[in-house]
Amino acid sequence: MFNSKFTKVPLIFSAYLFFLACAEKESQEFSFKVEDFEPHVIALSSDEFMGRMPFSEGETLTLNYLEEQFRNLGFQPGNGDSYFQEVPMMSITSRPEENMRIRHQDGELSLQGFRDYVIWTQRTDQKVSFEDAEIVFAGYGIVAPEYGWNDYENLDVEGKIVMVMVNDPGFGKDETDLFRGNTMTYYGRWTYKFEEAARQGALGTLIIHDTGPAGYGFNVVQNGWNSPKLYLDSRGKEKYNPVFEGWVTLPIAKHLFTLAGLDGDAWMEKASLPDFQPIPLEIKASSEISVEVNYDQSKNAIALIEGSKRPDEYLIYTAHWDHLGIGKADETGDSIYNGALDNASGVAALLALGKGFQSDPPERSVVLLMVTAEEQGLWGSAYYAENPIFPKEKTVANINIDGVNHIGKMRDVSVIGVGQSDLEDLLDDELQKLGRYSAPEPTPSAGYYYRSDHFNFAKIGIPALYFGTGIDHVELGKAYGLERQMDFTLNHYHKPSDKYIPGEWDLEAALDEIKLYYQVGLRIANSNAWPQWKDGSEFRSIREAYMKR
Repeated sequence: MFNSKFTKVPLIFSAYLFFLACAEKESQEFSFKVEDFEPHVIALSSDEFMGRMPFSEGETLTLNYLEEQFRNLGFQPGNGDSYFQEVPMMSITSRPEENMRIRHQDGELSLQGFRDYVIWTQRTDQKVSFEDAEIVFAGYGIVAPEYGWNDYENLDVEGKIVMVMVNDPGFGKDETDLFRGNTMTYYGRWTYKFEEAARQGALGTLIIHDTGPAGYGFNVVQNGWNSPKLYLDSRGKEKYNPVFEGWVTLPIAKHLFTLAGLDGDAWMEKASLPDFQPIPLEIKASSEISVEVNYDQSKNAIALIEGSKRPDEYLIYTAHWDHLGIGKADETGDSIYNGALDNASGVAALLALGKGFQSDPPERSVVLLMVTAEEQGLWGSAYYAENPIFPKEKTVANINIDGVNHIGKMRDVSVIGVGQSDLEDLLDDELQKLGRYSAPEPTPSAGYYYRSDHFNFAKIGIPALYFGTGIDHVELGKAYGLERQMDFTLNHYHKPSDKYIPGEWDLEAALDEIKLYYQVGLRIANSNAWPQWKDGSEFRSIREAYMKR
């Protein structure tokens, strides 16, 4: 199913057609230079830009800079005659009561907020509440037809609170054919759990926190207590939002099972079986949340390099321009979260890529989409996916960049979400020409494929590719590469120390990665083939539903 008409042909033969079509026009060479990349990283990650937080002076400076660069490089506006797409947003601060009252057959129990659970709301009323709402254990809270799985089958959750488990039924199991084993699918993400519960009409949702399958401690969840959360502006939209969403600690969840006269461990184990049936706990919960809402708007930045033969077909590159702004000072007193790697480097890479494509426009159009509010919930890309400037039916693929290799030349790249689309095969083909290879992400259970902007393209069926810096350092090997990756994650990720220091980044390695992004994109943009989702991808049916011809 790789031909441009989406007719059904055998998988192996269709893959051959895809690569044949991608090779129709010989790839031109563009020599990327340090000056195409480094000055943009320096500017965007400077203290002057104040961490590029949406709704701040840092946003204004960033967007002005991007518009100036688009004009200087000769890119066309990507939204009519504008380089911007307005993204209406709202900030909701939820202030829950200190306790949640639990009524059970033998009496009452008071759970303590922050310590035992964390809840918030997407509703915009000044106050929301729930009184004696029944709690139902709904397993993993998944409806996945392609896996023959429906935790909500014959279950009416209207007016009820669903308690569900994080990750997939396959996590920690030996059966790799149970979902994807330890590799998280979209259904394992906590965001999906909330979305599905809302579709089912639940009054509220509590995800049982477990550090292993969640991939982080409860302290990460606690950071959201009483703090503002950004969402897309929902005014004028008919969208059902439950009264609350949130998390409950594993010990408290087990205690709730005990109050219901049930063995929590046994029931959570049963949730991994295909014949699992949800069970009411026959306990009821009450609490309320005070709400403060502020409305504002941010902007996505969009530039276009028009295609020479098929300008109405689009390859979209994405990177997020935002970071965390000014916040808590570190041990040195630095309070500016510059976000040099995350993601000034990605934005700088898009500017360099645009220069390459502009030098000899490919057959299809190339879009440079620099989105807002990724750090606050992927909202800029979510808004674009809901309000696409270029039709999804005409969008061939998405390639996302969230950080560029600055460690040193690598033999490998790390593919996020292995087995999703044949864009990975095209990447492997380009790597092979360079004597390099791809490797799966080191921690597939963390679900990184669902945690960056490409995910919102995948959700509307557009094949999306996301890969990052590998660990197999050409000179110093895998141990060194892994050590450097871990050092950044532990000591610099989302901290003021993520800044650009001249001489410390390997810029030649960065250029190698940018050229790889370019060559993969060039193959797609000069082809008449359409990349496809692989068998088993949860996004394949979405694409097929609207691309049948």
